[in-house]
Amino acid sequence: MNHSPSSTAPGTSHTFRTVFPVLALCWLAVFFDGMDVNIYGAVMPHMLDDTGLGLTPDSAGTIGSWTTFGMLIGALTAGNLTDWLGRRMMLVASVTLFSVGSAVCAVAGGIGLFGFGRFVSGLGLGGLMPLALAMVMEFAPPRRAALTTGLLMTSYHFGGMAATGLGLWLAPSAGWRWVFWAGVLPAVIAVPMLLKLLPESPGVLLARGERDKADAVADRYGLPRPTAVAAPAAGAAGRLAAVRELFRPESRWATPLLWLASFSGLLLVYGVSTWLPQMMRAEGYGLNSSVSFLMVINAGGIIGLLIAGRTADRFGAVRVSAIWFVATAAGALLLKSHLPLGATYVVVALTGVFLFSAQVMVYAATNTVYRDSERAAGLGWVTGIGRTGAVVGPWLIGVLAAGGNQSWGFTTFALAGLVGAAAIALVPLARRISGGAQRQAPVAATAGATAPDG
Repeated sequence: MNHSPSSTAPGTSHTFRTVFPVLALCWLAVFFDGMDVNIYGAVMPHMLDDTGLGLTPDSAGTIGSWTTFGMLIGALTAGNLTDWLGRRMMLVASVTLFSVGSAVCAVAGGIGLFGFGRFVSGLGLGGLMPLALAMVMEFAPPRRAALTTGLLMTSYHFGGMAATGLGLWLAPSAGWRWVFWAGVLPAVIAVPMLLKLLPESPGVLLARGERDKADAVADRYGLPRPTAVAAPAAGAAGRLAAVRELFRPESRWATPLLWLASFSGLLLVYGVSTWLPQMMRAEGYGLNSSVSFLMVINAGGIIGLLIAGRTADRFGAVRVSAIWFVATAAGALLLKSHLPLGATYVVVALTGVFLFSAQVMVYAATNTVYRDSERAAGLGWVTGIGRTGAVVGPWLIGVLAAGGNQSWGFTTFALAGLVGAAAIALVPLARRISGGAQRQAPVAATAGATAPDG
């Protein structure tokens, strides 16, 4: 989107330094998101050994799907709530919700209450990720959308490593419940910081008619002042119109392909996060080794996001995402073979390099498909539809595990990787067929233009 000179704060450069407080706060929120998502997988082997709880492989998969079903609802409802509360307060509410859900899990005496706690956590987790992506992509420096998104998502994997560390350290000695008590920390640490330091989105302020406040925030952080096209559509009617725009002739075929790629990517992300330790344990690895694989795959995810962000800024997010999906499929098939422990750690780490950033680059690829006025709805729906994959993944692997067919989970992950690769690779062709190749959307994230509200 082009801005007139008067639309940019005079004398204020838009760099990582000027927007660092916003990026850092969103990084912290997503860190706790990653910790909460991965806690369940990190302690599941201990919970299955706790006969008093009554958890079985079948019910474990169902509860994992309750979490992601809550995430689906949270992702799809966060947008309308943002119209009333703003992105800042919705981020606070999301962190509070998944902290409360973790406390419920810590005190649960049976799988019913435990599952309810995970569902509540899911509501907060589902709202947080699209909101954090919205803030970061709105405040990101020009031409650094993919890199900034990758940097943000490293926090998810640092959080996953923290959850794994808690599972390895606390669960064997103090019990799995104390790991969920640690999941209450976000409400104590992050909520006060977000309330005190995080600004409201200029795009949201403009959509609410608060032009002076929107300009003040934009000037303070060196952002271009938001225009009407950059403001997210408000209300149900505005959102419905925005969804119809996703199926304009230029993007009518690219949109479902992006949805399919996101579905495949999030099936992988949440299937692996929930089931990897138990799947590796079923393959004959020791309990501590099985849990530590979750830490290793998240460490690989951090490296992969740093590589993918820079590579995508140079070669394009679509190409990088497709290659990364194929590499993920290869890694999943290798894990199906019982390799020596050292080799398995290497394969797990390399799979993490590609798995998580393949999905993140699907988000970045929306910048090449949608116009400025369409990107908020476009990215929001790519995220929301992808959540159905997050629901299916843990449930499907749970069904396989209940039947004693955990090894088929690796085949399932490989197929999901290949489907994701095919879907994202076909996006440029779909745009050419639709006549949209002549309209290349700029990669730079403008105020509110790439931000999903749910």
